[in-house]
Amino acid sequence: MPRLSLMMGWWSLVSAMFYLYIAALVASIVGVRDALIGIVLTVVVYGVINKVLAGLAIDTGSTVEALSRVMFGRVGSLLATAVFAATALYYGIFEGSIIAVTFEAWTRESLGWSINVWYFIVVAYSTPLVFGGVRNWLDKLNGILLPLYIVGLAAAVVVAAVVGQPSGWTATGPAAPIAVSQGGPGWLLAFGIYMGVWILMMYTVDFARLGRPEDRRFHTTVTFGWVFYTCVFLVNGLIGIFLAHALREQVGTTVSEGGVAVALTQVMGFWAVLLVWISQTRINTANYYLASTNLEALGRHALRLRLPRVVWVLVGSLIMFVVMLTNVFSYILTALSWQGVLVTGWVAIALTHVALQRRKTTAVEADAETSALVSLPGVIAWVTASVVGLGLLEAGPAWSGTWGPILTAAVAAALYAGLQPLARRPATRASTASSRVPA
Repeated sequence: MPRLSLMMGWWSLVSAMFYLYIAALVASIVGVRDALIGIVLTVVVYGVINKVLAGLAIDTGSTVEALSRVMFGRVGSLLATAVFAATALYYGIFEGSIIAVTFEAWTRESLGWSINVWYFIVVAYSTPLVFGGVRNWLDKLNGILLPLYIVGLAAAVVVAAVVGQPSGWTATGPAAPIAVSQGGPGWLLAFGIYMGVWILMMYTVDFARLGRPEDRRFHTTVTFGWVFYTCVFLVNGLIGIFLAHALREQVGTTVSEGGVAVALTQVMGFWAVLLVWISQTRINTANYYLASTNLEALGRHALRLRLPRVVWVLVGSLIMFVVMLTNVFSYILTALSWQGVLVTGWVAIALTHVALQRRKTTAVEADAETSALVSLPGVIAWVTASVVGLGLLEAGPAWSGTWGPILTAAVAAALYAGLQPLARRPATRASTASSRVPA
């Protein structure tokens, strides 16, 4: 894809209300100062990791599914594809629910429609948007909506400053330090919370593979690199902290993603509804696209079904709608936390694999075709790290939010590197051919 087309398709992720919400939530826990330190550290780490993964994807054209086959084997890779598909579905459900909640709140007195009706409407209009895939017109749609989102967000800041209570927003957070109870400084806890969104690393691979080799430097720096994450986490984070504080009477005592959207609707009316629709529609194009491509890969390898991607878009949309009918906000954050542990381990193993790879990176696809049924180093490392992460998550020690994600990544990387002698090396074409020659 041309560089700006791919950039516009990927930068749909900039506009999620989730990034406003998570920064405000973190600031309410650790304070604005530590939250910003954690966010800046997050931008740096995300920029470095995605520079590596985006470069690999551009060089090889590899997908998450192909890379997972190399690291975990043909059977082990199915779990990675399933986790990726489920996470994309959950984010699609989460972000789509925000649109539905906002529309329901805005029309409650005039229409009085059930929230389930709005769930259906959101899924029904979102589904056709990704029939053509990111190559066709998602870049154009998101290119048009991006400036509208920027203008709308700027207007929200101005309105909140005028009608809200913005004074003292930089002092948001607890009155006392939390370092002792959380096992470390507040900024490290903030960094650990943002590690729960490492699914963006997997997103990066499946998008960056569409990039041209001559655009590698631009994509690894701007499209998928530190420039992108500065806008996603730092700029959105500052705005989210400000809005949650200035509109605290409308948001309530507990910061929630739906609460921020509804609070904006109360003070901006139709324009807030338009802003929420633009922001959530943009990011859901990426969620629906990645959910469908990974469902397609899962169906092809696990069920031996070779169906058009349009069918998998419809399957994914049906799953999203059914899950939306439940009380999605009551458990979806727990589900995402579990998947966040699995994704953190995957990313750590992927980075270790790239660091240990001595042959040309273009061998990824060839290695995927000749991969073992199960690759012990990858499977053992991922399972062990996941058990550690999920155990800490469920045991609930005060310091698990700070050290849990870090320990998960460290265990996964160390085990994968240490267990490499157990790996079965893929046979090259040359060695395969020579094995057929009589001695």
